[in-house]
Amino acid sequence: MRELKVKVKTAKGRKISSTRWLARQLNDPYVKEAKQKGYRSRSAFKLIEIDNKFDVFKAGQKILDLGCSPGGWCQVAAERVNSSPSNVLVHGIDMKDCDPISGVNIQNLDFLNQESFDQFTQNIEEKFDVILSDMAPNAIGHKQTDNLKIIALVEAAIFFTLENLQVGGTFVAKVLDAGVGSEMQNLLKKRFKRVVNFKPNSSRASSSEKYLVAKQLKV
Repeated sequence: MRELKVKVKTAKGRKISSTRWLARQLNDPYVKEAKQKGYRSRSAFKLIEIDNKFDVFKAGQKILDLGCSPGGWCQVAAERVNSSPSNVLVHGIDMKDCDPISGVNIQNLDFLNQESFDQFTQNIEEKFDVILSDMAPNAIGHKQTDNLKIIALVEAAIFFTLENLQVGGTFVAKVLDAGVGSEMQNLLKKRFKRVVNFKPNSSRASSSEKYLVAKQLKV
């Protein structure tokens, strides 16, 4: 039996764009499945797809999630590396508040603020096996500007990763259709054995996002 779509009426004071967003959320199968499985966001399924295809996670690995709020990626990572309160393997940071997650160390800080980030890394004794970045700047609706802003975030994540990732480790980052630019792409290809761009099925068809997956950091 075909599932009926939920229709949303345009309420007084609500913009048409907001009504469309609400209708899309209510009818999104990944939003519904996320609620059923206890994930905080539909983006959890994007990371699940990435892991299933590229074998990102292994039990016992140390993970860092940059821009972790609301926590969907941390939830998936914690499940897949067997992180627990007695053996915390997953660390997440974000400027936005993120409710606690079992087996995850969450810090509310600005990744681009060197002083606060240094305080966070002081307690990290070993480099990470996997570094994730689902960071995205607040969009202003101007495609070129939004693209430049996300590229700047990804570049910052790349330079951090090259200093803080274990040899043989993996880096996963959200980018837009334009990717990270030829210079950064060439740098990644020099430093990693495999670099690919991937669009999960759970990414909306209308979205310009895709994910950069860089595996096996070289010495």
